[in-house]
Amino acid sequence: MKVPIYMDCHSTTPVDPRVLEAMLPYFTERFGNAASRSHAFGWRAEEAVEEARAEVASLVGATPREIVWTSGATESDNLAVKGAARFHRAKGRHLVTTAIEHKAVLDSMHALEREGFEVTALPVSPDGLVDPGAVRDALRPDTVLVSVIHANNEVGTIQPIEEIGRLTRERGVLFHVDAAQSAGRIPLDVERSNADLVSLSAHKMYGPKGVGALYVRRRPRARLEPQMDGGGHERGYRSGTLNVPGIVGFGKAAEIARAEMPAEAPRLLALRERLRRALEGGIERVRVNGSLVHRLPGSLNVSFEHVEGEALMLAMKDVAVSSGSACTSASLEPSYVLRAMGVSDEMAHSSLRIGLGRFNTEEEVDHVARLLAEKVARLREMSPAWERARAGVEAR
Repeated sequence: MKVPIYMDCHSTTPVDPRVLEAMLPYFTERFGNAASRSHAFGWRAEEAVEEARAEVASLVGATPREIVWTSGATESDNLAVKGAARFHRAKGRHLVTTAIEHKAVLDSMHALEREGFEVTALPVSPDGLVDPGAVRDALRPDTVLVSVIHANNEVGTIQPIEEIGRLTRERGVLFHVDAAQSAGRIPLDVERSNADLVSLSAHKMYGPKGVGALYVRRRPRARLEPQMDGGGHERGYRSGTLNVPGIVGFGKAAEIARAEMPAEAPRLLALRERLRRALEGGIERVRVNGSLVHRLPGSLNVSFEHVEGEALMLAMKDVAVSSGSACTSASLEPSYVLRAMGVSDEMAHSSLRIGLGRFNTEEEVDHVARLLAEKVARLREMSPAWERARAGVEAR
């Protein structure tokens, strides 16, 4: 077993060697610009881009012409949310989302509020799930967009997007799904979900960083206002020279995910449950945050009562986990996702996010479980609050 051990796959994933192999020729031998239509270097690059587009489309049940390349899911979220709202501003200025969206969606919504849009952010249950009925009740005649994350990036809970999609389609409201964490890990079909816009990311599915995609439905057509001008690339939705090696890698990652997901998902679920049972059996007062039923197979978010999550991570220097979203890991504030689920500030501060992935093993899981039990016990020995809690005295 090699150390350090990586268990932070919701932050990013290592590039699969097969993905890297597919990418390498496009840095040197096939380095052409896909927009160069006058010579073989450009033609070869364009052909590779279109092959990758077909693979990413197949992963989510789309057609190739519905895939728009971006620099990542953050750009895709911005293009979807701001682009849809601004294009349809004459129809209405009301947007619906949830309190546990990724910051790329929430901050885009806040930016639109400064432009005069009104945003309804729906609450979630203690299990981290949004009620489709709450979405239905929030819809108004001037609602132009609903944006719901498919699988949460902190707790891994999977939202009922098919039910929500039926509601939005019936009402003629655009439906955006942030699928950065779910695509390639669990099945996602844009037709079954009635999604009009779907954000995707390569580096969450063992592809390279710096490349993503936005699914834009053609029938019925989803219309967007471009957020980047210059050159009219990607059918005018996203100008800029394409990252050909990255796109090739994304295509290969999508191909592998589609082929191996049926075997990989149950293997990761078994690893996660092995870890969860070990933690609950070996450590007192452990709480799993979020639904265990509606959850990504490799996702575990755990709070350890009377232990600071940051201190626990420092004590486990040979294990890579996180205390929340990678995009907000520099913040000392408790997780806004856990707070929206009703988790206390104290318990939120004691949480760890563990993301198991393709290359994790049972040996690693068992080692991390033992290490966590050891470090939690040691930190609690140093905590007067833990002594009072064990004695049945509430800390004041």
